[in-house]
Amino acid sequence: LEPLPTGARAALDELLEHDGRLSWAVFTRRYGEVRVMGAARRDRERPDLKPASPAEVLWYRALIGRAFFNESPEPQEYAYIPDDLLDLVQLSNTRGPVPLGRKATAAERAHPVAVNDRILDHACTLLAALRLGMDPADLPAADWNVPPLTLLALLQAAKLLDANNQPHAEAVKNFLEAPRGQALASLVSAWMNSPLFNELRLLPGLIMEGEWSNDPLLARRFLLDLLSHVPQDTYWSLAAFVSAIRERHPDFQRPAGDYDSWFIRQESTGQFLRGFSAWDDVDGALLRYTITGPLHWLGILDLASSARDGQPTAFRFSAWAAALWHGAAPDGLPAEDAGLRVLSNGTVTAPPLVSRALRYQIARFCDWQDVRDGEFRYRITPASLERARQQGLKAGQLLALLRRHSPAVPPPLALALDRWEQQGVQAAIRPAVLLRVGSPDILAALRQSRAARFLREPLSPTAVLINPGSEEKVLLALAELGYLGEVTTSE
Repeated sequence: LEPLPTGARAALDELLEHDGRLSWAVFTRRYGEVRVMGAARRDRERPDLKPASPAEVLWYRALIGRAFFNESPEPQEYAYIPDDLLDLVQLSNTRGPVPLGRKATAAERAHPVAVNDRILDHACTLLAALRLGMDPADLPAADWNVPPLTLLALLQAAKLLDANNQPHAEAVKNFLEAPRGQALASLVSAWMNSPLFNELRLLPGLIMEGEWSNDPLLARRFLLDLLSHVPQDTYWSLAAFVSAIRERHPDFQRPAGDYDSWFIRQESTGQFLRGFSAWDDVDGALLRYTITGPLHWLGILDLASSARDGQPTAFRFSAWAAALWHGAAPDGLPAEDAGLRVLSNGTVTAPPLVSRALRYQIARFCDWQDVRDGEFRYRITPASLERARQQGLKAGQLLALLRRHSPAVPPPLALALDRWEQQGVQAAIRPAVLLRVGSPDILAALRQSRAARFLREPLSPTAVLINPGSEEKVLLALAELGYLGEVTTSE
C-alpha cells in the first residue's frame, strides 16, 4: 500500500473511515469514475497501467469492489473494501482520525462568546407560559438566545410536555427543582438522543413542503462524531470545518446522495433549493445552525466572531463540554439561593438566581411585567388571582410562598391577599363618561325623556354618569329639550 499515489491513498483512507464502505455516487464524485470498458478496449488502453482516476487505481489493484448492499432506508450501490482485505488494510493504516478543517485565525477568533446557562431560565418561563395557556410565539423573547418555538421542540424532546404541549407535572417539578448543572445535562442528553428534535425543519429562512422525511438523529450523531476529533481548548474555523464536510462527507444527511426529493424553498426568494448546487444553503446551513445554535445554547461550544456582535466564525469546546458530552453535570454553575423582593403595591421581583421552581409558581399567580438585568418582574392583580383560582390555586398559597422566600411581606399586601381569599375584589376602577349640566332642572327634564335609559349613578344635582357610547344620543335629547351641549375630552 505504501506506493499508492496520494489521491488513491486518500480514497482508501476515506473508505476506512466509513468502515470500508462508501456510496458509489459519493465515491466517484470525489475520486473519479471507473470507466466501463470491453476486453478489447481494456487490452488497448491498459487502465491497469494508466489509470485515469484514484478510483481506477484502487479498482485495478483489486483493493475495492462495487455492489449493492441492503442498507436502510433502501438498497444502495457502494464502493467497498472486500472483507478478506479489510483487516489487512486497517492494519497498514496506523494514522489516527484527522480533524476536518483547521485552527481559527486570530481574526476569526477575535471576539469570543462564552457559553451560558440562560436556556434554563428561558425553559422555566416557557413552561409557565404553556401552563397558563399562552402562545409561545407571543412571548416577549427579543433578548432570548434561543427562539421560543425551538425551545418548545427541545422541551418536547425532553419529555417535559404532553401531546397538547402542557407540562407534565411530575417531570417539570423534577426538572425545575434539579440543580442547574443537572438540569442542563438532562437537556443535553435529551437533545443528543432525540429522533424528534429536527434541526433541519427549524432552520430559519427555509420552508419545508411535501411529505418527505429526514433522519435528524443520524445527521446529528454524524456531526458529533466529527466534532469529537477537533482538538480541545482550540478555536476551530467554522467556515473551514463546514467546507471540509462538503468536500469529504457531503451526503451526511442524504440517503444515496439524493438532492432532488426534498422540497425545500428559500423564504426570501421563493426558490426551491434542489440539486447539489444548493448544498451550502441547506446542508451547510444545517451544520452552521447546529454548531452555533443547539451546541452553543446547551453549553457545549463557545463561539467567536471576527467582528463585535458579528456572525460566528469560530468555535471551541467549552469548560462544561466534557461533562455534558457524557451526560454529567458540569462544575461551576451557581446555586439558586436568592430570595424574592415584594412591594406593597403587589410587585414581586425574582432575581436571576431565584429557584426556577419558585419562579414557575409565582408566574402562575401574577401578571407578567418586564425583565430587567436578568430580574423577572411580576404583579399581583385581581385578574391574575382569579386566573390562578380557576387553576385550583389559592391566594393563601401565594402568601405562604412570599413569606417563605422573601425577607418580609408588606402588611397591606398580606391583608389584601387575605381579604381576596375571603371576599374577592374590594375595589374596582373603570372608565366612565360624565354629564354635567347647568342646573338641576335640566337633569330632571332629561330623566323624563327617552334618553333616561342612558343615565347611570348621579354624582351631584348637576352631574351624572352616562353609558359610554351614548354621548350623541344624549346630546340629541338635550337639543330636543332646548339645551345645546358638546363633548369635551378635558375639564
